[in-house]
Amino acid sequence: VEVCYKGIKIRDPLFIDILVEDRIIVEVKATEKHQPIHDVQLLTYLRLTGLRLGLLINFGSGQIREGIR
Repeated sequence: VEVCYKGIKIRDPLFIDILVEDRIIVEVKATEKHQPIHDVQLLTYLRLTGLRLGLLINFGSGQIREGIR
């Protein structure tokens, strides 16, 4: 995803794990424990793209439902 800041295109694109219908960002992790930096990463992606909906899925949790935010 190309990112513009104050009308200037940033040289490096943003690499999002999954973008659904150009509306939802899905960030995928596989760690044993959730880290707050993962939330910050997703929120930054949302802010830079102007999207409002994101999903963080951690496949490293004991049960998948425990790893969804």
